[in-house]
Amino acid sequence: MLKRFTFFFFILYFSICWSQNGFQIANNKPKAVVPFKFVNNLIIIPVTVNGTPLNFLVDTGVKETLLFSLDETEQIKFENIKKIKFTGLGNAEPFDGLKSENNQLSLANFIDKNHTVYIVLDQEINISSQVGFPINGIIGYHFFKNHAVEINYSRKKITIYDSVTKFSKKRITTFSKIPISIEEDKPYIIANAQFETSEKISAKLLIDTGNSDALWLFKEKDNRIIVPKESFNDFLGKGFSGLIYGDRARIETFEIADFKFNKPLIAFPDSTATKGIDMVENRVGSIGSEIMKRFTVIFDYSNNQIFLKKNGNFETPFNFNMSGIDVQHEGLQWVKESVNNITNSGVSFDAAGEKTIPNFQFKFELKPAYSVLNIRKDSPAEIAGIQKNDIILKINGSNAYSYTLQEINEIFKSEEGKTIYIDVERNGKILKFKFQLKSII
Repeated sequence: MLKRFTFFFFILYFSICWSQNGFQIANNKPKAVVPFKFVNNLIIIPVTVNGTPLNFLVDTGVKETLLFSLDETEQIKFENIKKIKFTGLGNAEPFDGLKSENNQLSLANFIDKNHTVYIVLDQEINISSQVGFPINGIIGYHFFKNHAVEINYSRKKITIYDSVTKFSKKRITTFSKIPISIEEDKPYIIANAQFETSEKISAKLLIDTGNSDALWLFKEKDNRIIVPKESFNDFLGKGFSGLIYGDRARIETFEIADFKFNKPLIAFPDSTATKGIDMVENRVGSIGSEIMKRFTVIFDYSNNQIFLKKNGNFETPFNFNMSGIDVQHEGLQWVKESVNNITNSGVSFDAAGEKTIPNFQFKFELKPAYSVLNIRKDSPAEIAGIQKNDIILKINGSNAYSYTLQEINEIFKSEEGKTIYIDVERNGKILKFKFQLKSII
């Protein structure tokens, strides 16, 4: 399966002793519609914060609204600021941040005039590089808590209603209603997982749209969760507090109510990644967007339920990154390109009838730059000689900057046996590599 980056964030060392008024649908409209971009299995929406437009990740796995990676040119006024500390999934030390109250957030006609945000000060914390798209913040519980929120992955839009009673009775009956629990302001569901040598395990799982994998299971939380023999160790993602590693494997089946998935790809994070995280009672893992994107889903926190309906992604295979390369966005670079300034498409001739040489001029454009964030041990790319921190110049003969990060990831999961040609820069030298994609589970 294509490695899509996973983000879990937990905020510690502070408490909330007051309540927000929350988001409201403005202008007496019956609903609010928010378009989103779906990049590497993550939902990214436009949010205006105190008048400044930003991009936010929609993450049901977090409570509070976070801000980070703010460019120096982005002038946002914050009120009532206090110092706090953060920690996150990973194994690094806590880091400093700020808490700011009385902010205005708006998404189309969905507005909160008294919103609290938590600002991450460390500029090294930048999830945009793993997603390949600029992300300035994360929004979670407060986006969902007072309304019925429909996420339509096929149409890439979120529709917000006052309640599920606003849906037509005929339409809502086309969905399956499933109970959830809201604990510590996050949604949990009971699902069933079956391994090769065991009966079905009833598992309490966090529904986490900020997790781009299909399913994470914490083997240290239940001795019935056993990593299958056919597995491999892999880089699972990057949290606020460090890199996350674990095993990947396929289990026999995974079921949510009457919906069944055969041979889904599962991640088993190392226990060190979740050490010190205060989880709710009996939780043994998370359901991520690789599963959720296969449905149109309605979140109804107020009534402790969700509604699911299959979409066109439901039967999509669970694939993974067969190259072993995890790529990150390194920012933008100026690229010099030649442009033919002849306005017509025909051949040009001079007065004597001789064919003229086309007149070219050059222009500079900002293009993405990519590097190797991590490389899986014994993978085709590592065996070929590619190393961490290599700058990727070309992929299959095309300049790397001509691809989006998502397109690069799609190439690496495309088909077993496909030959990949990569040119990289390492210590000022250009190196060329060749390998074939290989499925190992």
